[in-house]
Amino acid sequence: MTTTAPKDWEAGRFSQVKEEPAQRAGDTEQNARLPRLAPEATTWQIGGRTLTSRFFLGTAGYPSPQILQEAIAASGAQVVTVGLRRQLAHGTQAGDFFALVKASGAHLLPNTAGCHTAREAITLAHMARELFGTPWIKLEVIGDAHTLQPDPFELVQAAAQLVKDGFEVFPYCLDDLVSCQRLLDVGCTVLMPWGAPIGSGQGLVNPGALRTLRARLPGVPLIVDAGIGRPSDAVQALELGLDGVLLNTAVAQAVDPVRMARAFRLGIEAGRLAFEAGVMPKQDMAVASTPVAGYPILL
Repeated sequence: MTTTAPKDWEAGRFSQVKEEPAQRAGDTEQNARLPRLAPEATTWQIGGRTLTSRFFLGTAGYPSPQILQEAIAASGAQVVTVGLRRQLAHGTQAGDFFALVKASGAHLLPNTAGCHTAREAITLAHMARELFGTPWIKLEVIGDAHTLQPDPFELVQAAAQLVKDGFEVFPYCLDDLVSCQRLLDVGCTVLMPWGAPIGSGQGLVNPGALRTLRARLPGVPLIVDAGIGRPSDAVQALELGLDGVLLNTAVAQAVDPVRMARAFRLGIEAGRLAFEAGVMPKQDMAVASTPVAGYPILL
């Protein structure tokens, strides 16, 4: 039976990272006590919807439509992203692609990939809402063609307007606390900080920044977007207390995308379960798991 975590636990769920410098990442708290957490939460809320999966999956670059369908099923993902601009470039084939994605039963999260100004992104977001009938939009405004780094200034401008226009904005943003706070100030309720440059497979290049976001923004859903290369990267993100992972290339370009989708699904589930169980703090020195002081040693 599906249950939702009690509110009192939800309020204190991030106690593991609350004192980030000393208790969570300092490696010097020899006697740090793990917080008591509620049993595993099987549902969570984001963008006005209730989900069980924390895996958001992209739909570009798969070897075939059949493999894409099988990968979505193997991933267990309940949210899939679609790039409206890139798909419209394929003309009449776009309709068939959109129908295939809708048939998966997952919630659609259209994105504004390829936009470099707030104006472009706002226009594309309105087109996506009309085409897909959803107020959800993954907002991407790229500031650098080499790194595909988000433009924090254009991003905030676009987000502010789209929130006013009634969108549920999922901004692809930097892992910078101040930039993220500005997005929250204009009405965003979800943040999607990058782990590394898009498609790089580098994993979490700055886990300290993500840990800080989690500690300072405890009530905000945080989805790591971009740079994830292997299931262990996803495990790390969920162990830090982030709420989910969005990725595309790591599955689409795998030798066996379907099996890789399942591997990520298991990794994400394991990482979340580990966070809820309470990951032990690191130690500077050895601590015997079986104390022997005061006991006779039998030879």
